[in-house]
Amino acid sequence: MTNDRLSDARWFKSTRSNGVGECVEVAFLGDGEIATRDSKVGGTESVLLFGTRQWDAFVRGLNA
Repeated sequence: MTNDRLSDARWFKSTRSNGVGECVEVAFLGDGEIATRDSKVGGTESVLLFGTRQWDAFVRGLNA
């Protein structure tokens, strides 16, 4: 993955985050992909990308 794809990403944390910095951050990218990263690490080296269907399945799994 190149940093170019993530240079304009707007990262956010859950409203349920504890604010201590140990959170998962999410960015919805313009091409429809969803990027996630560990807030302790930041940057782009720890980013995981999900397609829309994979993200939906991931969130359904979390809610189950």
